[in-house]
Amino acid sequence: MTGVDLEPPTDLQALDEIAGFRTRRTNFGDRMDFFAPGLKRWETREWRPGNSRRFLPVSVTGDACALQCDHCQSKVLKGMISVAGGVDLFERARRLQAEGTDGILVSGGSTRTGGVPLARHLDAMGRIRDELGMQVVVHSGVADATLARGLADVGVDAVMLDIIGADETIREVYHLDLTTDDFERSLAVLAEHDLRIIPHIVLGMHYGRFLGEQHALEMIARYPVSTLILVVLVPLVGTPMESVPPPPLEDVVEFFAVSRQTLPTTTINLGCGRPMGAMKTKLDMAAIDNGLNGIAYPADGAIAYARRRGLETNLYEYCCSMTWAGEPGQAFREIVVDL
Repeated sequence: MTGVDLEPPTDLQALDEIAGFRTRRTNFGDRMDFFAPGLKRWETREWRPGNSRRFLPVSVTGDACALQCDHCQSKVLKGMISVAGGVDLFERARRLQAEGTDGILVSGGSTRTGGVPLARHLDAMGRIRDELGMQVVVHSGVADATLARGLADVGVDAVMLDIIGADETIREVYHLDLTTDDFERSLAVLAEHDLRIIPHIVLGMHYGRFLGEQHALEMIARYPVSTLILVVLVPLVGTPMESVPPPPLEDVVEFFAVSRQTLPTTTINLGCGRPMGAMKTKLDMAAIDNGLNGIAYPADGAIAYARRRGLETNLYEYCCSMTWAGEPGQAFREIVVDL
């Protein structure tokens, strides 16, 4: 039985024949995590999160982005809380905390050099951590040593960034005059400053087909990353990719299997971005069966499916990158749900 079988196994013995499922069981036990951050309104028949504002994204550029990448064109930023135009990040975080927010993702549009302009907000991030006790995760984009040092000095909890493994995708989709070496250097400088690194790989980013994902995975494997997040291209209406089909299901599932074997002891989660409907259900089932550790916004029935597979399920109301936050003494807590 291979990692690309899409029909669910009928028993636990059959599951143990899938290499990824066996690898997860060996290195992580029978645990499966599910996440529902407050990035969008969401619930299923299995799970209704109690606090949709527990973890929220803010954009330091509002809805502005210099790159206008073919897959997004700033549309993702429109759903974030803006702290552009002189808005004080610390004061905004304090107001959010009063409304029930425990942590924030500090993100934003990219500059022409591929990074998110975070420098002027560094002091505020430190104060949010020290004075408010909130979790602060940042999306850095392409990072240099100066930014890495600044993020380490103020003690951010983690740094997210996309890792792109094909020069063609960097040029044609992201409109950047960079190479894959620049993305690997970002991993290197973040690691040098002992930051918790959360790389993302977008599967099918090159107009719905795989190109460079394996190279991205190989780059990530060379560094001490905390958690790898896999997401799947979702073409957005109003972008040059709106009519592009998502990558083939079989290719995505195969990458789940390869990732698990490449990083056998690293937490790997299926992130927020992936196609909806029947494909989402199949992807979530495949993520469970091929040994991924967690799923954001699980499809209806995915939690019950994991339990039928003999897995202990844990539900968290925060970003799937924050796999350390469920440890004892951390700010977040598991939400107990009766199904």
